[in-house]
Amino acid sequence: MPVSDPIKREIAMKHLLYVKICRKCGARNPPSAVKCRRCKSKRLRWKKREASR
Repeated sequence: MPVSDPIKREIAMKHLLYVKICRKCGARNPPSAVKCRRCKSKRLRWKKREASR
């Protein structure tokens, strides 16, 4: 179900797209993470995002 309100859309996009992904186990971590919550690895990357349309 698409979100029509621009403020709610921005909040949802930030929540879904601005996370860090562990390169070792693939777990989603918060943006402030330094270590993975699941495997304690320090190999984190930002989730890839497409350009907005």
